[in-house]
Amino acid sequence: MGYACAVNNAEHSPEPSALNHRIVAILEVLLCSDFPTQLAIGSTFSAFGYTPFASPGQLRVGYVVWLSLADSAALIGLVLLFLHAHGERPRDVLLGRKPIAREFAIGVPLILVALALGGSVLLAVRHFAPSLRTVEHNPLQELLRSPPDAWRFAFVVLVAGGVREEIQRAFLLHRFDVWLGGGRAGVVVTSVAFGAGHLLQGADAAVVTGLLGAFWGTIYLRRRSCVAPLVSHAGFDLMQIVQYMIKV
Repeated sequence: MGYACAVNNAEHSPEPSALNHRIVAILEVLLCSDFPTQLAIGSTFSAFGYTPFASPGQLRVGYVVWLSLADSAALIGLVLLFLHAHGERPRDVLLGRKPIAREFAIGVPLILVALALGGSVLLAVRHFAPSLRTVEHNPLQELLRSPPDAWRFAFVVLVAGGVREEIQRAFLLHRFDVWLGGGRAGVVVTSVAFGAGHLLQGADAAVVTGLLGAFWGTIYLRRRSCVAPLVSHAGFDLMQIVQYMIKV
């Protein structure tokens, strides 16, 4: 009798409301926004006496490298944890069901598209809105003082720029698509946040990176795989380093 009542109550227990799902999704989006993880890791480094500046105004290459790699590991771990917690397969959400090799091949020419988009937008912004050039020299470029620094930074942009940010973007867009107003809203919100995260490099750079974020986000929504945007993003960042080293 008691067992039957328990089963009957379980069968008629209310499912979690859509509001609850949305609240959980918002919390997951905030935790995977990059700011909490970087703040936690940066605070930990500082607690052990490892500061970002070797001297006033001069960033440590090692600090940027280790912060970026540690943040990448933490953020990707959170994404995988949240997907498993909801019974979602990471492969389905992040890689999709299309052949990975084909998605990789599609991403290669998109490197050139990203370079053309970024370059044309930057030129347009500096021509029509020169006041947005709020930083004369990109502080991250100051880290490229030698070929070994360039190699270390290339590894960082490959892992933290290409892999981490596109896995992060895919997860956030998936959450928006299911619970938070749709994929288009997700592209707008994540692109604005992506651009704001690059204000250190100047307002003009923030505009460019925001539009590039929208470009890569749209590719993910169309293909439901982060592979092509990952390849495009990583290739774009690596080409920026190559271009800077050639100038030097």
